[in-house]
Amino acid sequence: MEDFRFYSPTYFCFGREAEANTGELVKRFGGSKVLIHYGGGSVKKNGIFDKVTASLKEHDIPYVELGGVKPNPRSGLVYEGIELCRKEGVDFVLAVGGGSTIDSAKAIAAGVVYDGDFWDYYSMDKTVDEALPVGTVLTIAAAGSEGSGDSVITHEDGMLKWGATGEAIRPKFSILNPQNTCTLSAYQTACGITDIMAHVCERYFTNTENVEITDRLCEGILKTMIEESPKVMADLQDYEARANIMWAGMVAHNNICGVGRAQDWASHTLEHELSALYDVAHGAGLAVVMPAWMEYVAENYSADRAVQFAVRVWGCDMNFAEPMRTAEEGIARFRAFLKSIGMPANFEELGAKEEDIEKLAAHLGLGEEDTIGGFMKLGVKDAEAIYRIAARA
Repeated sequence: MEDFRFYSPTYFCFGREAEANTGELVKRFGGSKVLIHYGGGSVKKNGIFDKVTASLKEHDIPYVELGGVKPNPRSGLVYEGIELCRKEGVDFVLAVGGGSTIDSAKAIAAGVVYDGDFWDYYSMDKTVDEALPVGTVLTIAAAGSEGSGDSVITHEDGMLKWGATGEAIRPKFSILNPQNTCTLSAYQTACGITDIMAHVCERYFTNTENVEITDRLCEGILKTMIEESPKVMADLQDYEARANIMWAGMVAHNNICGVGRAQDWASHTLEHELSALYDVAHGAGLAVVMPAWMEYVAENYSADRAVQFAVRVWGCDMNFAEPMRTAEEGIARFRAFLKSIGMPANFEELGAKEEDIEKLAAHLGLGEEDTIGGFMKLGVKDAEAIYRIAARA
């Protein structure tokens, strides 16, 4: 196990009607005027916005609002939010929505107090050390942004989908009411399930040895998702299944499962190009890319992790004579699971085009010596090969 430092100070308020605590928590963490940031307006239709604003009014906290966040959140709205916060004297950013809204809120919070272009944090590997405090009222269990210090934004000039990180943008508090996820469609739910599992797999596939505790944490989350997902897909109103999935989403990405071990993240990098080019749902893109990545690295680098994944997570019998068969069976079960919850299996089902593979790989911006991924180092040709597996699965 590697040496590490881990600090995860987010205050979580979990359970039924938890959004009634919004005003109290904003005050606790120093907010006196709030930007409420949200997406396409569903939070107003389903009553969540009214509950949040009622709590703010109860605690005499004024607010301004900015809606319009899209999946794969865009830089244009971030710039608009930064200008609005400065004009209105906002000192706290409250995201009411899913991962896209939270990521956009984090970018705004960072940009308000920064003299330069907020995009510097996303394009220059510059850590966010200062930002307005951020709080969240989560409505979608997926991205884990409610507990992480990460944010991903798509810049409309070049459609670059890149990330930023820093403890300053880790939420001060996050309100998690599983009831608020019961209105999600089956497809949105399945995309969230896939994203949660992918966040775990990006940490699980590692070259670091002797990381049994985090291995078992990862496996426990994955097995929970395998058990709870069919329940929620059969009954979208199943509160208990929703609650387990919602907490799994946070635990999967606040990095409790990733400390002390090298991580991969190649699948996310490859998927970001699909989202940027085709504007597909992130979870759906991961459902196509991640099994293809597993297949490629098992065949061309090491099958050991895929074998462990197959045996411990999917319950495959170990084939000691031909371990690769075990790895293949685990990947096949993963694909079958994703298919069973309604996720696409290949480019055609996703809406991507095989003829764009070279364009997708080139857009990664890798030079001859550059690579992505922490498990197997991947160059442009490797990326193309994985996209081809994903296209033809």
